[in-house]
Amino acid sequence: MRPDPTRCLLLIDDEPAQRRLVTAICGRAGWWVRGASDVEAARQVLTDPEEPRIDAILLDHWLPGDAGNEIVAQIRALKPDLPLLVLTAQTSVSVAVEAMRAGANDFLVKPLAPDRLLAALDAATDRRKAAGELRPLSEKIAKQLGFEEIVGSAPEFRVALAIAAKAARARVSVLIEGESGSGKEIVAQAIHAASPRSKKAMVTVNCGAIPANLVESVLFGHEKGAFTGAFDRHIGRFEDADGSTLFLDEVGELPLETQVKLLRALESGEIQRIGSRILQTVDVRVIAATNRRLVEEVAAGRFREDLYYRLNVVHVPIPPLRNRISDLPALARHLLARIAEQPGMRYVSITDDALEVLMRYGWPGNVRQLQNALFRAAVLCDGDALTAADFPQIAAEARFGNRFDDYHSKVLTGASASAALAHGPGITLYESDGNMRLLENIEADVIRLAIGHYRGRMTEVARRLGIGRSTLYRKLGELGIDAAA
Repeated sequence: MRPDPTRCLLLIDDEPAQRRLVTAICGRAGWWVRGASDVEAARQVLTDPEEPRIDAILLDHWLPGDAGNEIVAQIRALKPDLPLLVLTAQTSVSVAVEAMRAGANDFLVKPLAPDRLLAALDAATDRRKAAGELRPLSEKIAKQLGFEEIVGSAPEFRVALAIAAKAARARVSVLIEGESGSGKEIVAQAIHAASPRSKKAMVTVNCGAIPANLVESVLFGHEKGAFTGAFDRHIGRFEDADGSTLFLDEVGELPLETQVKLLRALESGEIQRIGSRILQTVDVRVIAATNRRLVEEVAAGRFREDLYYRLNVVHVPIPPLRNRISDLPALARHLLARIAEQPGMRYVSITDDALEVLMRYGWPGNVRQLQNALFRAAVLCDGDALTAADFPQIAAEARFGNRFDDYHSKVLTGASASAALAHGPGITLYESDGNMRLLENIEADVIRLAIGHYRGRMTEVARRLGIGRSTLYRKLGELGIDAAA
């Protein structure tokens, strides 16, 4: 028998090569994999008392339609509460919707990314996520937003957006710091969209998802024969981003030797492919993001101080969702509207009792976790509106939030949540010294709030504010809002 601390995955797959791959990935993370070639073999494993206790199931080669749904139904009949993940080569959001409606807890797309698989398994077996609402979804609702479309009126968040908007038109490097899921990439996209480089697509590199021995090749490229396995010339992401913006997500994960070459590229604007003697000049604007405190990484010797200052020309700190929980009602409605645009989905509203439940939760996964929870609830909802009953696990965690003090330090509870919900996202009227704010600053906040509430539909904003479109645009210029709403 396996040791108690080891988690066990039942893999249903008839391909030995795929089973070896999953076994290797999971084994490095402490998972013990039990294989089954089909549902009948899986049934024997799940019902045999001599077999180890299964913590999660991964079903490979799931296909949408009656056949795939029947397989999920058979597994669900055996183990209704066991986390079930499906793996498929199809990438459509509608396929994810169908898999979840059939009973799957999560949906992974081939080729299988090791970090994605392990994240899904960890979420599936996390005791705080046992009911499935907080599991990460492999399908992202991808849509670039301008500053005027980003929802949120909390002062700390608006200050961060204002800093980002002012830096957008300059070539300076920007460092965005914030917890995972707080919206760093959305802000980076907005900076790029508001910059003179917006005609070309922003190039994104997730530094944390690249093996250490391949990071340099991914960033700067390599020549044919530069190292074992280099069968062809490879163009790096710096060259791809020439004349545009390079977004380095999770930049704190870069190895120290790669940090040296990144610093040189930023200082000189020159790069060199691995195996090449030629220096190439590139015009690249770098935006970096991290969920770490880089100043602490510098102090610990894990991040170069000179690179930190080169990246941190403009610093944009994104507050976690729990620190701007009053934004949640407008944010939830905005996310539901975006979810409704996906294939196979329809629009559902959300009731005040559901919003109260959501506002009492700490959201350790921030906006991404909120989006995933809303997506799952919308998929499974039979009515026209989400209610508190659609979020049972979140309601349970909110009631016992004192167990997770770090996540609940600023969450609204009880009457405060109801009051915030009734009044919506408010406008700050007073300065920190107790004096009234300037009228033009209050007016600017009202316009920003309206633009966010009506998702950038400027005709509707002007109508609701009782002014003409020309007057609205004039005020945007006078108040220095421009696209920074």
